[in-house]
Amino acid sequence: MGQTLSSTLEPTVSFGSALSEPVATAVIGMATTTVEVATPVPDLPLWLVTIAGVLTVAILMAVSGFFSSAEIAMFALPQHRVDVLVESGATNAPVVESLREDPHRLLVTILVGNNVANVAMSSVATALLGLYVTGSQAVVLTTVGITSLVLLFSESAPKSYAVENTESWALRVARPIQLSERLLSPFVVLFDKLTRLVNGAVGAGTPIESAYITRSDLQELIVAGARAGAIEADERDRLRRAFRFDETPASEIMVPRPDVVAVSTTDSLEDAIQTCVARGFTHLPVYEDDLDTVVGAVHVCDLVRERDYGARDPDAIDLTDVMQPTVHVPENMPADDVLAELQRGQVHLGVVIDEFGTTEGIVTTEDPTEVIVGEILRPRESVPIQVVDDRIAIVQGDVAVTEINERLACSLPEPPMSDTVAGLVLDRVGRLPEAGDRIVIDDVEIVVEGVDDTRIAALRIVQLPTEADR
Repeated sequence: MGQTLSSTLEPTVSFGSALSEPVATAVIGMATTTVEVATPVPDLPLWLVTIAGVLTVAILMAVSGFFSSAEIAMFALPQHRVDVLVESGATNAPVVESLREDPHRLLVTILVGNNVANVAMSSVATALLGLYVTGSQAVVLTTVGITSLVLLFSESAPKSYAVENTESWALRVARPIQLSERLLSPFVVLFDKLTRLVNGAVGAGTPIESAYITRSDLQELIVAGARAGAIEADERDRLRRAFRFDETPASEIMVPRPDVVAVSTTDSLEDAIQTCVARGFTHLPVYEDDLDTVVGAVHVCDLVRERDYGARDPDAIDLTDVMQPTVHVPENMPADDVLAELQRGQVHLGVVIDEFGTTEGIVTTEDPTEVIVGEILRPRESVPIQVVDDRIAIVQGDVAVTEINERLACSLPEPPMSDTVAGLVLDRVGRLPEAGDRIVIDDVEIVVEGVDDTRIAALRIVQLPTEADR
C-alpha cells in the first residue's frame, strides 16, 4: 500500500493503491495526518498512439475490403457452378451452398460486417487526427481521407479482384463469412427482420440480393467475350442477332410486294411449273384478281406430281386443286411471332398485310431464320451487303437500316415510315433520286449507285473520317 508517516493519532487515509512515492502531509489542528495520494499513470507517447491508430485503421480497411469482395464473389457465382463445385468435392463448396440457401441473411451479414468496419474506421481516424488538429478539422480530414481510402482499397480493388476470381474467392471467404455470421448473430437477426419489414412497407417485392442478369448485361457479356477472344466473330454476330429476333418486324424481313413472284388462280398447271423453274422458287403464292387477295400457295413438287403422275389430265386441273393454305400476318408482327404463326399453321409461306388489308409482301419460314443465322443466298443471288473495304460497302436498297448499322458499325437513323436504307434516302431527299445523288448523315455518306424504274436498287455507303481519324 506504499509508505506512510505515523502521527501521534496515527490516522491514515489512502487514495489509490500500489503507490511508489511518500505522500503529502496535511496539518489539521495539532495533529499531523499522513495522506497517501495516487501517482498518475504516465501518458503513452504520442508516436505510440499514432502507430496503434494507423494500424487499427489499416486492419479495419482490410476487413471492409474483405466483406466488399465477399459480397461480389458470393452473389456473382452462378448457381450451376455452385452445384458443380459441390459435386466435385471442392473445399468449402458445401459452406458456399449453405450460405446461399438464405441469400437475405447472407447479404445482411456482409452489410453489417462492412458497415461496422467502416464506422469504426472513421471513429478511430477522427480520434487520431484530433490529437494533431482541432475537432472540426479532424472531421473534415477524416471524411475526405477515409472516403478516398475506402473507395480505393476497400471497394474498387477488392471488388475488381472478386470479379476476376469469383469462384476461387467465394470458396476462400466462405468459412470466414460463416464465422462472421455467428459472431454478429444478434445484429444479423435484428437487421434481417428490420430489412424484411422495410421491404414490405415500401412494396419491394423483389429481394435486394436477388442475382439476375438483364438483357443489356448479356449483350455486354457477348461484346466482352468477343473482345477477349472467347467468342468468334461469327458467333458474336449470331448471338447479337438473336436479341433482335423479337424486335425485328415482318416488314423488315419480308419479300416486298414489287419483288413477289406469284401466279393467278386462272393460270394453268404448266404455267405455274414454268414460273417456278424460270424464277428458281419452290413455292409461289396464288392470288385471285390481284395480290391483295392471296388465297394460297403452290409447291413445285405438288405441281410436277399432278402433271406427271396424276390420274387426271393436267389441263383439267386448277391450281386451287393443288393449292396449300397460307396465313396472313400484320407487317409489325415480330419475327419470332411470324415464325410461330407459320409453324402453327404448318405452312411455308405467309402474306404480310398492312392495317388496310393490303398485301405488303410475303414471308417464308426461311426469312425469320435469317434474322439469326444471316442471309441465306440462293445460287447466283446477289449479296445484300458487299463490303469493299473498312469504310466502303455496296448495299441493296431493300436492306434494313438496323442490319447496316450492325454490320458496318455505323449509326444511321431509321426513317419514320420505312425500315430500309432506300426509305431513308427517299425520306431525306424528298423525291426519287437519280444515280450519283448523294447525301451525308453525320459521318456517313450515301451515294445512289443504281435506280431501277421507281426503285433504288443499290447504294454505296462510305464512312467518312472523323475528327479522331484526322
